[in-house]
Amino acid sequence: MEINCPHCHQPVDVSATVAHCEHCHQDINLEARCPDCHQPLQVLKACGAIDYFCQHGHGLISKKRVEFVPV
Repeated sequence: MEINCPHCHQPVDVSATVAHCEHCHQDINLEARCPDCHQPLQVLKACGAIDYFCQHGHGLISKKRVEFVPV
């Protein structure tokens, strides 16, 4: 999933829950959402790994499937 900057509409670099636009130098906060129910996911961080958990019955969600939306 490619995320574009809401200011200049250029592609941004995504890192966990923050995206950075190199073009206009803006940081954009992102929210991780479940790809099945589109509800916010709980972010679990341990030993350098980031996992995503859906509290609405879908369990652990692979980071490849997570939907990131600007907030």
